[in-house]
This record gives sequence, structure tokens and C-alpha cells, in this order.
Amino acid sequence: MTRCRAFGLVLFLLALTPAVRADDKKPAPIPDNVSYYKDVRPIFVLHCQGCHQPAKPMGGFVMTSHADLLKKGDSDEPGVLPGKPDASKIVAQVTPDKDGKAAMPKNKDPLADRDREIIKKWIAQGAKDDTPMSAKHVVDAEHPPTYSLLPVVSSIDFSPDGKLLAVSGYHEVLLHKADGSGLVGRLVGLSERVQSLAFSPDGKQLAVAGGSPGRFGEIQVWDVEKKKLKLSQTVTFDTLYGVSWSPDATKIAFGCADNTVRAIDSSNGKQVLFQGAHNDWVMGTAFSQTGEFLISVSRDRSARMTEVATQRFIDNITSITPGALKGGLLAVARRPRNEKEKRMSKVPPDTPGAKPMPYDEVLLAGSDGVPKIYMIHREKKRVIGDDFNKVKDFEAMSGLIYAGCFNKDGTLFAVGSSFGEGKGEARVYNAADGKRVSTFEGIKSPVYTIAFAPDGKTVAVAGFDGMVRLHDATTGKLIKEFAPAPVATAAASR
Repeated sequence: MTRCRAFGLVLFLLALTPAVRADDKKPAPIPDNVSYYKDVRPIFVLHCQGCHQPAKPMGGFVMTSHADLLKKGDSDEPGVLPGKPDASKIVAQVTPDKDGKAAMPKNKDPLADRDREIIKKWIAQGAKDDTPMSAKHVVDAEHPPTYSLLPVVSSIDFSPDGKLLAVSGYHEVLLHKADGSGLVGRLVGLSERVQSLAFSPDGKQLAVAGGSPGRFGEIQVWDVEKKKLKLSQTVTFDTLYGVSWSPDATKIAFGCADNTVRAIDSSNGKQVLFQGAHNDWVMGTAFSQTGEFLISVSRDRSARMTEVATQRFIDNITSITPGALKGGLLAVARRPRNEKEKRMSKVPPDTPGAKPMPYDEVLLAGSDGVPKIYMIHREKKRVIGDDFNKVKDFEAMSGLIYAGCFNKDGTLFAVGSSFGEGKGEARVYNAADGKRVSTFEGIKSPVYTIAFAPDGKTVAVAGFDGMVRLHDATTGKLIKEFAPAPVATAAASR
């Protein structure tokens, strides 16, 4: 299940002057007076803090604040000695040896020469702290976020065993008992915004996509039982969206604001897939049932399929005809297939050498407010203007659909939307005949995320007002609503 949201976009325009090759560009000069906050800290955020943060202090050393850099780690040496770059542990760790390899960043290429020189110059100038007072607020497991108002909830997910409900917060994921009867854990990490989260197929891990807008994107992987951060991988310079697991749990896919869709190895964070065929932010991802293909949706009004092993863009699932889709796509969810429904897709007549693939369908939804089910593999020769892969259009909802998910056997799906005047809506449909099963009562604000409980009886809904609501899937009746974050002024559970 994939839940997603959409925010702005920065467009890059092509200049009319002759193109300049990337290798002809000179790096920006190093400032005369190096700033910790503006120059040094961004380097540490992108390359170091994934392994050196309060939730994962590798080597007993934390790098998320200026004060931490002056402390000793397990090596009994301070990371930074002001005025003494050659005697500072950090400089030694990032300096390549004669073979061009550096101890840190671990298992990655060495820092760029410019980055290393900035760090050294900053230390040589006294390693001064110019962090603004407004940015010195510490958020970690020992100092969890405090809320004066409930945070907007952008993502929720039930654990496969039905015991837990993970809810996005500010700088954290809040783990609740699935019936809303109590908070059982707070997973506090680096990302200010948690945009998407998903339990692994076995429920032992939780993947989190988020980041800090305009600074970095981050993928986190948590050990659910131990409530410990296993992996933190920074990617791009903006927030990440639409996280999903491969069926064998070896890969984690996500969308990026740089118009790319990517996947990493879930055990070590190494990037294993990069696809740049989209023309706008990628808001959601879903693997095919075999894990051989990745489906991604974007604000560019397309759903696209990538072959995972080769990283090749294979096909547009939706029509490529201008105007066929009225608005961007914000949500995608693969339909589970039961044994009776499983079949092989047909091979298109114009695809020599192609082999039949297991038949797969996905739910797509977005700006036009119309849920749609598409098959992912084309079974007919493409004709300009066709939308052959579309299986069914469903009843239109009010506003934009931000979230969609199937029940465990794929017979039902739930969708949530947002429309004018701070309103929202959530419904359940029969995936086969398109009939509306239920409309949820008690929805008081825009809906940004929705999830079926594993037993298929309950659906959790959340969004702008920060409340989590549990509904009966077949009647839409409100079972319970509760505030997922500990806010003194929040409405009491009822």
C-alpha cells in the first residue's frame, strides 16, 4: 500500500546560449569565512548524519549538532579540535589514503575535494558555531517532539499481523496499538517531515520516506520490535515520497522531487534503481507481484513501469495522449491477487521475444478525483490515442484523491480525498463491479492517507486535522477517533 501527498515544484528552464559541459564548470569558490551552519552542516547532513545521529550513533559519535562534534566517540578522540584541522578526527576520517579510499563516509566515495577543504578551513578558523537560536532546538529520542497542535498526518499503515498502526508525525513515527487504545513507541529520526511509511511484508521493519524541504531527502529503516534505527540514507536535496517494499523485502522504492524514481537495497542503503523518465515529482511507487517491475506515478499525469533488474523504463501504463488524464497522479496501490484470479498476461503482437507475465492491476488516483484500475502489462498493439490498459473507471469523488489502498484479497479498495473549504471524504468500493460499498461518517477534514487493517474489517483514515479515525469498512460507521500525538489540548479519544 502506498500513500502519498503532493507539494510545489521548481522548474529548470533551458538557456538559449550554447550548452556548457558539466566537466567544464568550475566549483564554487570556498568562502573566505566558512560558516558552520551554511557551509559545513549541509555536508554532514548529506554524507554523515545517517550513521552519526542520536538514533544511530555509530562509533559512539553524533554529528547532528555543533556541540556533538567537539565530543569524544568510542575512539576517545574528539571529532573536532578547534584551530587544529590536522589533529581533528573528522579530517583524518574523510581524507583519502594513497589508494584514493577514505574511512568515511563508510562504503561510499570520498567527499569532494571542495567539501574536505571547507571542513578543514572551518576548523582552522576556530570551528565557530553560528547556528541560529531558532535552529538549536534538539529533537531526538531523549527529547521527543512536543506538540501544541496535532500535526498533519500524511501516512499511516497497519502492521501485517494487525497489532500496530504506524502514524506519521513531526520528526517521528508514532506506533499505536491497532485499535487506537494506546501509544507503544515513538521512532524519532532526522527528517522533519515524514511523508510516507510502510511496514515490510513480514512486519519486522518499517520504511520511512521524508526529509527536510530544500535540504535533504531521507529513507529510514527501523527495527519495529527493538524500535531501533537500522538504516538512514540521504537522497537528493528535497523531501521523498511514496515508499514501498519489494515482495521479498530486499528493496525499498520511493519517489523524488527531482522527477526521479529510485530504489535502494534495504540492508545497506545502496541505490539499485534509478529512473528519470518522469517530468514532474514522483509521488508514489508500487512493485509488481513478482517484484520484477516497479510502477511509479507522478504529477506529470502518468503512471510508468520500470524493469527493476535493468533499471529500464518499459512503458507508460496510462494513455500518453494529451488530456487523457486531467491532472497529476498522487496515489498508486497494487491489487493483491488471490489464487482463483491469477493468470498470465497476453503477449502484445508487436513485441518480439516478450514473454507472458503474471497479470497485475494497480489502483491509480489523483487530481481528477476519479479512481481507476489499470493492468500494468499491455496486451494489445498500441494505437495513438488509446487507453487500452485501463480496466475500469469508478465513481468520481469530490476534490483530489491523495490516498488509496486495497484490502488483503483485493476485492475492495478504499480512497480518500480533499476538497474546498477544508473538507474531505473517504469511501470503499467493490473492485470488481465498481459499486460503492460505504461512505465514511465523521470525516471532518481533508484526507491524506488511508489503510485497510489486515482483517479487512476496519479502515484507518487521517489527514489535515491530525486525528486518526477507525471506520467499519462495510458500513462506513465511525468506530473510534483518537489523537495520535501527545498534545495537551488535543481532543480526548472517544
